[in-house]
Amino acid sequence: MKYMLMVCTDPSDVVEASPGGLTIDEWLAEMAARKVRLDGDRLRPSTEATTVRVRGGDVLVTDGPYVETKEQMAGYDIIDAADLDEAIEIASKHPVARFGMIEVRPFWVE
Repeated sequence: MKYMLMVCTDPSDVVEASPGGLTIDEWLAEMAARKVRLDGDRLRPSTEATTVRVRGGDVLVTDGPYVETKEQMAGYDIIDAADLDEAIEIASKHPVARFGMIEVRPFWVE
């Protein structure tokens, strides 16, 4: 099953290396070896986001993120895991999980 890992951080946090976990290069290498990571990348800061809405036939464009929150989506990974348990295990190894958060969300399947 495909899952989106939404990698979220607080851009104002100062991040220090924490011992005991994988680096991003190690995590990427492990996921490549397991053949579970299908795609992924970092995103530009939320200050560079553009939000688009259509209301009453009008296109409304706003600079910046949709919601004001401390944590912002900083990147994503798309994985193909056997089940939610494996997806959680993969997300728990992501380096950002130690100081940010990883939202695990399954793709919609009909």
